[in-house]
Amino acid sequence: MYFRRTSPEVPPSVHISALHLDTPMHTYVVRARDSKGNPKRQKIKAATPAEARTMLREQGLFVQELQEEQSLLETLNKLDVQELGQIFTKVTVKDKAIFSRQFAALVNAGVAMVRGLGVLADQCPNPKLKKALQEISADVQQGTNLSDAMRKHPHCFDNLYVSMIQAGEVGGVLDDVLNRLSKLLEDVARLQNQIKSAMAYPVTVGIIAIAVFLGMTVFLLPTFANIFEELDAELPAFTQLMLNISNILRTPIYSIALIIIIAVLVFAYQQYYKTRVGRETMDRFYLKMPLFGDLIQKSATARFCRTFGALSRSGVPILTSLEIVRDTAGNQVIANAVDEARREVQSGGMISLALQREQVFPVMAIQMISIGEETGEIDTMLMKVADFYEDEVEQAVKALTSIMEPLMIVFLGGMVGSILVAMYLPMFAVMDQIK
Repeated sequence: MYFRRTSPEVPPSVHISALHLDTPMHTYVVRARDSKGNPKRQKIKAATPAEARTMLREQGLFVQELQEEQSLLETLNKLDVQELGQIFTKVTVKDKAIFSRQFAALVNAGVAMVRGLGVLADQCPNPKLKKALQEISADVQQGTNLSDAMRKHPHCFDNLYVSMIQAGEVGGVLDDVLNRLSKLLEDVARLQNQIKSAMAYPVTVGIIAIAVFLGMTVFLLPTFANIFEELDAELPAFTQLMLNISNILRTPIYSIALIIIIAVLVFAYQQYYKTRVGRETMDRFYLKMPLFGDLIQKSATARFCRTFGALSRSGVPILTSLEIVRDTAGNQVIANAVDEARREVQSGGMISLALQREQVFPVMAIQMISIGEETGEIDTMLMKVADFYEDEVEQAVKALTSIMEPLMIVFLGGMVGSILVAMYLPMFAVMDQIK
């Protein structure tokens, strides 16, 4: 009689664990948002980025950025001069607009996508964007969708860009979507340049005024102080105050303490702004600032309408569009209003009603959005609102510049004049003593 030796049955869990033991696990650093729109940062272990994204979606998180965690030694070993330059290089809105316009022309001309990406990568002047395009071209050549390949480079292509590319791929209108993207990015770049031009003059004059004030306080006032001391002149209170400021600035300990205090205040502000309450409080304050508050509101309205309209026109689902607009709002108060509109749409309501309740956007913009919803042409109406408020921003920038110029001249004159008054007041007292 023969007995056959049978191996004990291995439970399925053992096989699964064995497979996981064979597959190396990686730690990924995740930046995401939950269903309520709150930002989340966490680490997750998975075998591949796709598996990590699947696990996060099961947790109800909307992934914005996913990067593999690396040790400091690994990061330093991988760094070279070219990569070091890429770290300090930023992909600007203008860079993406130029790429979109050129890529749209190549796609429209019938050039193969891989070849077009290779040509644009070779002539791209931005090293970070150049490397991203090379990797995207390689991924597309291996069969990856263009939108999925771009999603791996969030520092170059954000969710707005990737979602519109994905909609263009699904609808077979990639060249049209690229043209809309380039137009959208060019409008955003023009709006940013207008605001920067409005701030350039007051910032420059302010820096000059502070530099002149510090120079005269540190180097000029002590000379006159010695003269007044030799003449045994009685110093007025204002002159004594300016001399005390000069002594503080010329004393290294006091100067270092002042720099530390300023650095601590800046750090405390940054930490406070990172909290949800702090961000909401400060952004609400910025919207109510005199002169600048109206400009911030109009520019935010123009950006919201332009982005939302471009996404809707490209075929991106409305809930996804509102999520993207919320994440790119740049102001927490406006982002909350957009999130409220998203929840309203999700429950079958209208966007305009939710925006009206939040009282963040101008009344005229809300009325035009309401008309667009009623007529079924909300994307067209959003584009018209964006055009209108971009013109309003341009006029507001011109008005702000015309107001700021005399104010900054008065500020500069006041800074210099205070030093001169502090120097000449004791001279008048000396002349009276001589008489």
